[in-house]
Amino acid sequence: MASQLADRDQGDPAGEPVSDFDETDDMLFGVDLRHYLNLVRRNILPILLIVGGALALGVLVTMLTVPRYVATAKVLVEQETEQIIEGTDLTPATDTWDVDRFLQTQVDILLSRTLAERVVESGNLAKDDDFLTAMGVAIPDPAELEGAYAGQKGYEKYREELAIDLVHGGLSANLPTGSRIVDIDFHGTDPVYAAKLANAYAENFIEANLNRKFDSSAYARKFLADQLEEARTNLEASERELNQYSRAAGLIRVTGQARNPDQEQALSVTNDTLMQLNAAASEATAERVAAQNRWETIAREPYLSVPQVLQNLAIQDLIKQKTKVQADLAEEKARHLDGHPTVQALNAQLNEIEGRMKVVGNSIKRSVKLEYDAAREHEEALQSRVSSLQTAALNEQDRGVEFNVLKRVADTNRALYDSLLERFNQLSATAGASSNNIMLVDAAKVPERPSSPRLLLNMVLALFSGLFLAGVFVFLKDYFDDAIRSPDDVERKLGLPMLGLIPAVDDPEHEAQDSLSSLSESYHALVTNLMYSTAQGLPRSLLVTSAGEAEGKTTTAFSIALDLARLGRSVLLIDADLRRPTLHHRIKDSTRPGLTEVLAGQATLDEVSVASGEPNLTFVTALPIPPEPSILLGSERLPRLIREATSRYDVVIVDSPPMLGLSDTATLATQMEGVVLMVDASEFQRGAVKSALRRLGLINANVLGVVLTKFDPRSADGEYRYYGYSYYQYGKQAGS
Repeated sequence: MASQLADRDQGDPAGEPVSDFDETDDMLFGVDLRHYLNLVRRNILPILLIVGGALALGVLVTMLTVPRYVATAKVLVEQETEQIIEGTDLTPATDTWDVDRFLQTQVDILLSRTLAERVVESGNLAKDDDFLTAMGVAIPDPAELEGAYAGQKGYEKYREELAIDLVHGGLSANLPTGSRIVDIDFHGTDPVYAAKLANAYAENFIEANLNRKFDSSAYARKFLADQLEEARTNLEASERELNQYSRAAGLIRVTGQARNPDQEQALSVTNDTLMQLNAAASEATAERVAAQNRWETIAREPYLSVPQVLQNLAIQDLIKQKTKVQADLAEEKARHLDGHPTVQALNAQLNEIEGRMKVVGNSIKRSVKLEYDAAREHEEALQSRVSSLQTAALNEQDRGVEFNVLKRVADTNRALYDSLLERFNQLSATAGASSNNIMLVDAAKVPERPSSPRLLLNMVLALFSGLFLAGVFVFLKDYFDDAIRSPDDVERKLGLPMLGLIPAVDDPEHEAQDSLSSLSESYHALVTNLMYSTAQGLPRSLLVTSAGEAEGKTTTAFSIALDLARLGRSVLLIDADLRRPTLHHRIKDSTRPGLTEVLAGQATLDEVSVASGEPNLTFVTALPIPPEPSILLGSERLPRLIREATSRYDVVIVDSPPMLGLSDTATLATQMEGVVLMVDASEFQRGAVKSALRRLGLINANVLGVVLTKFDPRSADGEYRYYGYSYYQYGKQAGS
């Protein structure tokens, strides 16, 4: 291990330790997986307890939760409606690009409180005790209500608002992307009422949409009604004036004439009669010509050649009878003579049929002749009447000029009135019989299973919640963790290189005497690292300190000095802890003066130096204990002592008191080339260590690194846990 740490320090000229493995091997997307796996390992029991508690809570919540049901009704929302009366829309159709906003508006209307009020009113839910019970609400007692809800009316108002809140709170609507079908979901504790209210929402949504269409045309209909009344008044006045002139002029207004049956004609009786007689005379002439042609065509033709005769049903029936009799007669003549009674009877029957045919045929020809005579007489009568009316009609035309002027005014007023009336009727018809753009697709059915609670889903949520809470717990515990357990913690939490790793042993004094023990090997590695801790190698003067008490600084300072002395370096170990000195316990004469006498100017370095019993190693104790150590250490004799010691020894090692609460160590650190900070791995002290480092930083002390003492590989992270175990076991086997 010493060689590994030495190789790390050799690879970094600045003194930072270099790892012998690639740290990125355990990184994934910049995350140190090994660190987090070790956090999980160290906190496995709290994690299991948190996750188990979350799962138990999930089961408890599932069992205590009242089952809720969801009933869904589906309605189709079209962008445009079909027009029952063409051209009757008051508002333009929605643009294609605005479809999403239009559909979302319909969903917002569906979720409005106004629609909830319609549902409550239509279903009379405010007075339905079964509804309140099904929704899990206790029926209120009127005597307990106060303020605005006191009295019978207040009680009814309270129940109405309660029903509206329950209905509105149980509704949800969903509009899938790319669809026009809106899902109306109602959540309730009773499946029957859930389906009932979902359908009630759908029905009232459709009805409310129709009502909005009817109300939207109310203003237009009112405006048209006012205009229609004004037009009717004007039309009535113009019609009255026209009638007065017609009466004075002897003219009678006639409507529904031949070419304009839907338009009123401004004619007198004479002109109208003349036109009718003239038309009738023309028709009579055409009828007479047609009748004459028919008669002249058949006058000299035998009756069986006349088409009218052949088309007669009686003639056709007689012809059939004649044909049959002729066939029977031919058959009888083939078997009998002409005098045979059968033959004679058939001859008589045949003659009778021919006579009847002749009578009918001549009658038809006479009817054609009568039609011709009647048409000729009718034509002559009409022509005579037309001639008599022509003179009277010419006289009346002069009186029709003023009539036409008044008639045009009346026609204009009538056209305006008809137009307004038509539009008014269209709007009324549209408002009352408009096609709805919202229709029911699927009615809600009573749900068979509750939608919540769902045990599997709750367990999954509880599991993830437990894992999340456990992760938060582990993260916060790690974030506020003040312990420095491993070299990784030193570098990550303190930002300093790790110079040595001193294991925790039961008997440090005994272990230090064994050169092959894990403790001795750790100090050997520390000395090796110190030799490469600066660009110049081992510092000439070295201060060993710690943030607090009992962190192993005295033992470490002695071990470093002993190893360097055994390596052939001349080493001076100075006990600078003038408050609680310990080095004098290692010499036979524990009353011999030391550093205090030198700083007080009562002795020299040679006089206080004591041989340690080891070659190349000399001690200077801290005796006697002075009353004011800070004043002595702050004197000018300390720098002179350090300069003298470094000039006479290869290495001067100073064992100092703890940093916190004292100024002694800060004073000593200003005179040292390097400072080694001891950190106890078994204590929670990162805050104290950082405070000590800040004080050393203020005086620009050269902190070479950290020595981690009392290291327990079982509490370390990652490779240190297994490496430390193997290393120490290896040392023990070698020494045994």
